Amino acid sequence: MTAPPRVLTIAGSDSGGGAGIQADLKTMLALGAHGMSVLTAVTAQNSLGVQGAWELPVEAVRAQYRSVVDDIGVQAVKTGMLSSPELVTAVAELLSDVAAPVVVDPVSVSKHGDKLLADDALDAVRTALLPVATVATPNLDEAAQLTGITVTDEADMRHAAARLLTYGPRWVMVKGGHLPGKAADLLTDGEEEHWLRAPRHDNRHTHGTGCTLASAIAVGLAQGRPVPDAVRRAKEYVTAAIAAGFALGAGIGPVDHGWRIHARS
Repeated sequence: MTAPPRVLTIAGSDSGGGAGIQADLKTMLALGAHGMSVLTAVTAQNSLGVQGAWELPVEAVRAQYRSVVDDIGVQAVKTGMLSSPELVTAVAELLSDVAAPVVVDPVSVSKHGDKLLADDALDAVRTALLPVATVATPNLDEAAQLTGITVTDEADMRHAAARLLTYGPRWVMVKGGHLPGKAADLLTDGEEEHWLRAPRHDNRHTHGTGCTLASAIAVGLAQGRPVPDAVRRAKEYVTAAIAAGFALGAGIGPVDHGWRIHARS
């Protein structure tokens, strides 16, 4: 049998299963890809927040990456939680010669407001990681941290995207989900501009949306789709996953990565 597309996630673990490596692998499976992982950190995390985080040594991250890439190979890579400048730089170096497309989710804060990226790692994200990105997917807070531009409307999203493109990614997707009204995202490479809009669902259970979106984009790229098509399909998948999100624990529940399976049953 032919193996499915191979997608690698380089990210932290969410012990609650809603975000991070767990969300990435669920998304990849749901969309028909073979997911592989390089673990960068272990978190103690649940629906209420992050109670603790422990970064893995750089040599452990390098060893995991080489083990997967040198034997199995990859057709797309997605990065998530890289908490220190040392980790950001090491991962950027590893990805600098990979032939596969790279989706960078510049994770800095959890859904509950817990800090996941050190202040001194922002420069490394700008100068080392974003230049190797095929698509970067910051939310409004992450875009503001990286560019210094506070986004309050769609015009600001354009300005932030333009600034982000100067750091080197081929495409930028600024996620506007924190703005009022429809959930509008901007995808641009500096020449093309695509606005992706979706209705806002009355559902507070949205833990893991950023990880899920970036992973879904990576799957589309691994399948050989052009960036705008991969992003559009990923947006549709995540929008439906948010609509199907469910309560788990006493706080914010996860999106439903398996909504297609449940819809067929």
